[in-house]
Amino acid sequence: MDPMFDRRAVPSGAVFTRWTAADGWALRRFDWPVAGAARGSILFQGGRGDIPEKYLESFAHWHAAGWNVSSLDWRGQGGSGRLTPRPHCGHIDSFEDYLRDIDAFGREWRAASPGPHVAIGHSMGGHLILRALVEARLACDAAILVVPMLGLKAPISAAFGERLARILAAFGKPDRPAWKGNEKPHTTETRQSLLTHHTARYEDELFWQASDPALMTGPPSWRWLTQAFASTRQLRTDPRLAKMRTPLLALIADADGLVDPAAALAMLARLPDARLVRFGNESAHEILREVDAVRDRALAEIDAFLAERAPAWSAG
Repeated sequence: MDPMFDRRAVPSGAVFTRWTAADGWALRRFDWPVAGAARGSILFQGGRGDIPEKYLESFAHWHAAGWNVSSLDWRGQGGSGRLTPRPHCGHIDSFEDYLRDIDAFGREWRAASPGPHVAIGHSMGGHLILRALVEARLACDAAILVVPMLGLKAPISAAFGERLARILAAFGKPDRPAWKGNEKPHTTETRQSLLTHHTARYEDELFWQASDPALMTGPPSWRWLTQAFASTRQLRTDPRLAKMRTPLLALIADADGLVDPAAALAMLARLPDARLVRFGNESAHEILREVDAVRDRALAEIDAFLAERAPAWSAG
């Protein structure tokens, strides 16, 4: 941890702008280019409800190493508007909408930025990055998945959870919130304990939401939930998974209370070129926003992976 870095201020040189999708929807984008020649370019995609501000500290680590860093708020959350009249409900009609956005934005990002190109995805972002790679909707030289959402926590089984979610979604409008504010329904665990053991880093998110309430995304809609079950099932059964050869590093939190680490391990084991790094009870869901010992280990693993699998391209 750099004690001089202010996690609650946008760094000098970093900018927020708008990127317009093919259907005219304006999504908020973040870019932090390095001055002079870059080591390469990173596209970071956060999880459900995430915003780039939550990860400025990690962005600063990569930026200091010479990487240009870009990110895009997924449509329907953060600063990319809402797809339901409820201002704090994370809704999507189809995960295909996310994939179309990352396909189009990724092509523009790759064409406009120096390589090597690396995609990093946290949670839902990790799921969507992997789907985009498997379905040839995203091209990059290496990828990093941080606690990827490759399976959802569900009673009995994923199949039962998906059927139950579809039944409950049918009783009312599908864009209504699936539960109240906590990240995990019907639990005594606090939201912070599900995300990180580091109180100050957890409170950073609350600071940004208080600074601009429009950035806050609350619970998912029932439609988002049924789509998440369907999308993870689709990826799990996709025969192209075993043929996806982009070098990949995955960071898994075995004690994750939000996504299913066992499902992630099973799916990632099918990839031909994937390195897995596991964390125990010391880490909750947000590895990159955990206590220093966890976060520093994660960044060191990422640095080593990038040095080996995404080396800087020669000037010639």
